[in-house]
Amino acid sequence: MAGRLPLEGLTVVAIEQAVAAPFATSRLADAGARVIKIERPEGDFARGYDDVAKGQSSYFVWLNRGKESLVADLSKPEDKAMLAELLGTADVLVQNLKPGALARLGFGPERLQQEFPRLITCSITGYGEDGPMRERKAYDLLIQAESGLCSITGGPESAARVGISIVDIATGATAHAAILEALIQRGITGKGTQITISMFDVMADWLTVPLLNHEGGKTPKRVGLAHPSIAPYGVFTCADGAQVLISVQSDREWANLAKHFLEQPELATDPRFARNLNRVQNRTETDALVGEAFARRSLAQATEAILRADVAFASVNDMQGLSTHPHLRRITVDTPNGAVTMPAPGAIFAGEMRHYGAVPGLPRNTEGEGNAA
Repeated sequence: MAGRLPLEGLTVVAIEQAVAAPFATSRLADAGARVIKIERPEGDFARGYDDVAKGQSSYFVWLNRGKESLVADLSKPEDKAMLAELLGTADVLVQNLKPGALARLGFGPERLQQEFPRLITCSITGYGEDGPMRERKAYDLLIQAESGLCSITGGPESAARVGISIVDIATGATAHAAILEALIQRGITGKGTQITISMFDVMADWLTVPLLNHEGGKTPKRVGLAHPSIAPYGVFTCADGAQVLISVQSDREWANLAKHFLEQPELATDPRFARNLNRVQNRTETDALVGEAFARRSLAQATEAILRADVAFASVNDMQGLSTHPHLRRITVDTPNGAVTMPAPGAIFAGEMRHYGAVPGLPRNTEGEGNAA
């Protein structure tokens, strides 16, 4: 029998849409919290992003399992009263409205703190509550561009978007961690807290290493599937056309690669290649040596030799490769249009088989039936 989930008994009110806030609250729901998702009458606009999950949005199905959907128009007095009643029994409020929107609805920080002292609030915005760009709209790709992430993504010829909503996901993960910290703090002090998280701040934090390299005089360049400060670390092609990405993380590993894969053990002490700084400075020669060794081997032969050298490597897969990958764990969730399978969350808890709740449909807002119709 499954044990008690860690957040059972907690209630989360989520005035949310799109990706960042729903990511955070989906993880709270997975852990047993009751998540009440408040949607506009037309619904979370992420419901319309695509229709690939049995006619439903892949984003919405992924990020809203285990939640309850409640339709409300928070401009109406009766729906504001409903929200106040919910907050009276809630532990956490997560919202990603425009900066100041919740206050304009009558739920500013002062009221929340005074009326609901144990409530933890987490507000997610594009650029924060202060600063010259606080009023600007912000979406994932816009922050990728504004933060400079795109400048270090892609190949030498052009900048590129990271292929997933990395800013939204990073922001949601940051919010999730912050909420858990606040719950621990409340368990000690008995008091709630107010958390503000901006997408720009999250991405700037994640860009610390390239920023410090730039400010240290070594501005990162776009190098495609390679690493700007480690060599060899990139993609090489085998004799049968298969592509393999290898990563040499230390000079000891380079010595192993030189002996067992390049079959030139003297390269371990060659001053052009002995240290990583040398290999990066001589990247073209380094990659040429490795490329020649791959080119004379099939994928099977290359794999055997790399394993013998004890060097990290990976196949360069696509989504078909992930779909059939032997390490892919999946879960199945119910949706209004039937069961959908998707990748399982990364964390595995010993002795626990978690059940993941259903994805809610959008309740019909029937005239005269109240707020939650």
